[in-house]
Amino acid sequence: MASYARLTSLAFLPLFTAAMFGCGPSAASTDGGADDARKPQVVCTTGMVADVVRNVGGEHVEVDQLMGAGVDPHLYKTSPRDVSRLNSADAIFYSGWHLEGKMAEVFERLGRSKPVFAIAEGIPRENLLVSEEDTVDPHVWFDVSLWQETVPVVEQALAKLSPEHASEFETNAEAYRKRLADLHTESREKIAAIPTEQRVMVTAHDAFQYFGRAYDLEVRGIQGISTDSEAGVRQVNELVAFLVERKIKAVFVESSVSDQNIRSLLEGCRASGHSVVIGGELFSDAPGPEGTPEGTYEGMVRHNVDTITKALQ
Repeated sequence: MASYARLTSLAFLPLFTAAMFGCGPSAASTDGGADDARKPQVVCTTGMVADVVRNVGGEHVEVDQLMGAGVDPHLYKTSPRDVSRLNSADAIFYSGWHLEGKMAEVFERLGRSKPVFAIAEGIPRENLLVSEEDTVDPHVWFDVSLWQETVPVVEQALAKLSPEHASEFETNAEAYRKRLADLHTESREKIAAIPTEQRVMVTAHDAFQYFGRAYDLEVRGIQGISTDSEAGVRQVNELVAFLVERKIKAVFVESSVSDQNIRSLLEGCRASGHSVVIGGELFSDAPGPEGTPEGTYEGMVRHNVDTITKALQ
């Protein structure tokens, strides 16, 4: 398991001493009394990050999630209310690798006064997808076996925040990692049922390369790895030609991305005499609504796998 120094360095922030966990008005008291029982208040950016913290922290951590269902983290900007929530938190957890790109300055500033953790940046770089421009693809949660590696990062961070519950965090982490390992195996088995020549998924933006690598699908996206990029006519036309040539019968929209470009693909294929349908909506950069099966990380993965399998078989 990584050291605490390793964890804090993941966020490109200064090394914190243990004493810094007690600084600021929101920190729990160590002098005894009622404050000892106060749960650490942590803010998480995306639903995927929040799900790890909730599963490891259990009843001993209060989690505040900034981005809800359908929210695009690539384009997200903090509101004044968000800044207040971040300022009052005991710790902040985010995914990293520039997924929450427009929040980078906020994390850097807050990291001078409280612990801030980029949980996906603990994954060894050799396991990541890196472009020729040395840009890391941040969508690591689509390979469940990779996302498992964020669990020890969260476990150790929470143990520093609330050391009296460290053993429970360890137990919770082990149980969650076991469920994710089972989910990874289940996903591989379901995707393997799709005929090899049909294992092609086209989506609104290039978020599913880890998914394709882990579960043996060819993946194409109209936009780049960030929705902050623009899709041009050339990219759309190239994908139309690809769909027609390969006789692909379904493409997918994403819950957090406009379907405008996907609709353009359908029109282009129709004009070329090839019928393509929308195979369903996938959860890419955000899980589903809170309180639904798809509102958890595990539920979101299962929904995507089942949707893809049904559309491509």
